[in-house]
Amino acid sequence: MTRQGLNTLSNAERRAQLRARIQRGKLTIAPGVFEMISAKIADSMGFDALYMTGYGTVASYLGLPDAGLATYTDMVNRVGQFASITSTPMICDGDTGYGGLLNVMHTVRGYEAAGACAIQLEDQQFPKKCGHMLGRKVVSAEEMAAKIRVAVETRSDPNFLIIARTDARTTHGLDEAMRRAEVYARAGADLLFIESPESEEEMRTLGRSFDLPLVANMVDGGRTPVLTYDMLQEIGYSLAIFPASAFLATGAAVRSVYEKLRADGSTAGMTQPLYPFPEFSQMMGFDWVAAFDKAHADSEG
Repeated sequence: MTRQGLNTLSNAERRAQLRARIQRGKLTIAPGVFEMISAKIADSMGFDALYMTGYGTVASYLGLPDAGLATYTDMVNRVGQFASITSTPMICDGDTGYGGLLNVMHTVRGYEAAGACAIQLEDQQFPKKCGHMLGRKVVSAEEMAAKIRVAVETRSDPNFLIIARTDARTTHGLDEAMRRAEVYARAGADLLFIESPESEEEMRTLGRSFDLPLVANMVDGGRTPVLTYDMLQEIGYSLAIFPASAFLATGAAVRSVYEKLRADGSTAGMTQPLYPFPEFSQMMGFDWVAAFDKAHADSEG
């Protein structure tokens, strides 16, 4: 056990664990984590994977929209911090690879070294946008396929998963998005992520059309219907990410607390549920701090 109570699985073991689960075909659920408290809570709950959401991470780290403003340095810093405090395999948003082919090589090396178990790369033009916003533009399928080939060639661990995402559906239609997914599959992608299908029937079409594992992006309030676990499993998805649910809930809870405090000048009588302070402190590691202090009490002066 480490000082924070995490297990001692190596990054290589976590990657092998995630790849094996994806290949078994059973649907993997990955909640979105966006800062360290959400990561710690999700990590303690027995999920088979966690998803570092680009939207939520940029919002919480920089207070900015997910519109190509975060740099590689910003994001790889977050990847490393998430991976260092969790034991669950981490799937990480790598945007467009932060540039051309050389940048993709650098990004894959950096994410892998930082502890990611999978990287998601998308075919948007720079600056990119959140995948459920309008006005997204895509590079040519050939340019994106080259990025996927570089990513596959660059990884040092064959279990480090490359997720190829296309954002072509919203602007160019489902047929073009499916054509691109086939190109990215031939380039060596491990999973295919056709972003923002707009109906259950479109999702079923995707499930019937590909042999590679598929990613479902379940964004509450987004362009794709949020389906049940059983429906996603039946359609044929291998991985379902829920990037926004936790940060939307967090925003609503924080606003509720602040509204009460602003109106009454106190939290006395507040009805908003709160995480019990002793349990929260334990999750943050204060039990370990107390044990450390006790063990070294005789050394302090």
